[in-house]
Amino acid sequence: MTEATTTGSRPTVALVHGAFADSSGWNDVVAQLLADGVQVRAVPNPLRGITHDAAYVASALSQIDGPVLAVGHSYGGAVLTNAALRAGNVVGLVYVAGFAPDEGETLQDVEADSRDSVLLTALLQWSYPTGDSGTQTEFAIDPDKFHDAFAADLPEEQSRVMAATQRPISALAFGEPTTAPAWKDLPSWAVVPTGDKAVGSDVLRTMAARAGATVTEAEGSHVIMVSQPQVVTEVIRQALRAVSA
Repeated sequence: MTEATTTGSRPTVALVHGAFADSSGWNDVVAQLLADGVQVRAVPNPLRGITHDAAYVASALSQIDGPVLAVGHSYGGAVLTNAALRAGNVVGLVYVAGFAPDEGETLQDVEADSRDSVLLTALLQWSYPTGDSGTQTEFAIDPDKFHDAFAADLPEEQSRVMAATQRPISALAFGEPTTAPAWKDLPSWAVVPTGDKAVGSDVLRTMAARAGATVTEAEGSHVIMVSQPQVVTEVIRQALRAVSA
C-alpha cells in the first residue's frame, strides 16, 4: 500500500479524452494508476464545443470528493483549461498532447501556427441536428488518413479500429474562445510527443512553455497515452507527488 493510500492525501486523477476518441484511450494508464492505489475517474467529453463541454466537465469534476488532478488529452486539455477553476477542487493539470490555449484564443487560431500538424487536411465534414431544428457542422478524421495523422506509432490494425470507432467533434470546439485559463493559477505538467501530427509538436511545445508546465518529451504520435502509457503514467505520478506534498 502506498503512502498516499494510507494517508488519504493523494488526489483523484480525472482523465478527460479529446476529439475523435473516447475514454478507452486511457485504459492502460488507468490500469497502471489503479495498481498504484490511486483513485481514478474517466470523465466523458461531449465534444460539442468549448462552452458546453467545459460546463459539463466542470460539473463532473466538482462532484468528485476531495482534490483532483485533472489530465487532458488533446482537445480535452482545452476543455480543462476552461473548466478546472470552475470545478473548485482541481489542484493541478496534466496536458497529454494537449491544447493549453490562452484567454481569447480559439483552437483554430492555435492550429494556424503549426507546421507539424496535418490534421486539417485529413478531416471529413459532417453535420448534426441542433435543438432549434437547425444543423451544426462536425468533423471526423478520414479513416484512410487516420493512421498517419493521428496514430502513426500504432499498428495499422489498431488504428483502423480507432478510426472506425472515433467520435466526431463539433466545429464549435475550434471556434469558441477560451476564458481565463486555469494554467495561470494551477501547476501544470505536459507530455509532448515529438511526432505529433494532429495538434502539432511545435505548438504543443509553445503552449506548454507559455503555461510554465514541467515538460516531458517522448518519441511518439498524438496518441502517446495508447502507444506509451508508461510515459504518461509516470508524468501523472510526478504531478501527484508534487500536489500531494
